[in-house]
Amino acid sequence: MNYYTYAYLRKGDRTPYYIGKGRGKRAYDSSHSVKVPDDKDRIIFLKQNLTEEEAFNHEKYMIAVFGRKDLETGILRNMTDGGEGRSGSKHSEETKQKIRNANVNIPEERRKKMSEKAKGRTHSEETKEKIRQFALNRKNKELKTLVENLEAL
Repeated sequence: MNYYTYAYLRKGDRTPYYIGKGRGKRAYDSSHSVKVPDDKDRIIFLKQNLTEEEAFNHEKYMIAVFGRKDLETGILRNMTDGGEGRSGSKHSEETKQKIRNANVNIPEERRKKMSEKAKGRTHSEETKEKIRQFALNRKNKELKTLVENLEAL
């Protein structure tokens, strides 16, 4: 029973943008698909001293409560519904070598093009307004739901 669930909070409104399950220093590990907050007080532990199964179930529950951006159901950057993971597993040497080879074989010219294409990208004003409206409309509903669900725990 040494697992936990955690959330990464946004700077401004401190709403969660990622929910995870872990043990040890996982919440601070930078090998996530999302950026770990620089400010460590924006990492909160939701539940601690859980079995792995309890942690997976709580992670799934919290992701369901807040919803996922990629599915347009909420505010989280999680790319799955949770409840899965690779607890303690490690890549084989063969897999590590395949990853190295795949990354080494990207020509420098292609790397530069990829970098240049990503630089300076911005959202249109229309997109920014849609994001702002979505966040404003969802914020009150989500905070109310969070409070109700946390009280139920």
